[in-house]
Amino acid sequence: MNDVNAILTIAYRDLLKLMRDRARLISSLVFPFVFIGVLGPSFQGSFGKMASFNLIIFTFTGVYAQTLFQSAAFGIISLIEDRDNDFSQEIFVSPISRYSIIFGKILGESLVAMVQGLAIIVFGVVLAVAAGIQVSLGSLLMMIPVGIVICLFGGAFGVIILGNLPSRRTAEQIFPFILLPQYFLSGMFTPIKDLPPVVSFLSIISPMRYAVDFVRNAFYVGSAEYNQTVIATPYFNIAVIGILFAVFLVSGTVLFVRAERNR
Repeated sequence: MNDVNAILTIAYRDLLKLMRDRARLISSLVFPFVFIGVLGPSFQGSFGKMASFNLIIFTFTGVYAQTLFQSAAFGIISLIEDRDNDFSQEIFVSPISRYSIIFGKILGESLVAMVQGLAIIVFGVVLAVAAGIQVSLGSLLMMIPVGIVICLFGGAFGVIILGNLPSRRTAEQIFPFILLPQYFLSGMFTPIKDLPPVVSFLSIISPMRYAVDFVRNAFYVGSAEYNQTVIATPYFNIAVIGILFAVFLVSGTVLFVRAERNR
């Protein structure tokens, strides 16, 4: 029960910190809103006639997946700094399993990411209405449970990165180089079905690709645009996500626990 209480306490603390920090909440939504509100209409205006689907909605689904994945992943990195500060320092010296700390952090950052995700869905609906685009309520609702899966996946990805970084400063320097290429390799903004062999290989090994495609599996299911907007079946995507989640979580946690024991 102590471990369960620790997991819930850590998760609640992360969510509470977000709610109390309005500046952080607003800043975390600036880039997603810019991507959807500026890049989406720009792509639609420039390439909309050549595409068989609406690029505003295509960008919206990609940014939604990217934001959840990145927010959960980067939130896990904060454990590096947390272990030297206030409340978290007490958690690290208490008789609580390091695995519980990791699980609590993943849960907390997933809740934080979903707050951002819900705001993105609302913004996407407003933008779609303003642009005269019809969006199915069922498709929007499907994005919520799928989004939770993406948050957990992103958190596990953050754990494997966490286990290989010695400091917060190093994380802030390296993390953008790990995530930025995935913006383009995942098909977040544009379709990636026809890529050169080398770029296609890099896309295949990009974890964010499967997060973005899984969201589009859910959003476009049953629509005429489905075959043009998705890369693989939802069963394939969820299988890859499940395997990578297990690998990232187990390997990253072992590395993190080992590093903590050597401190």
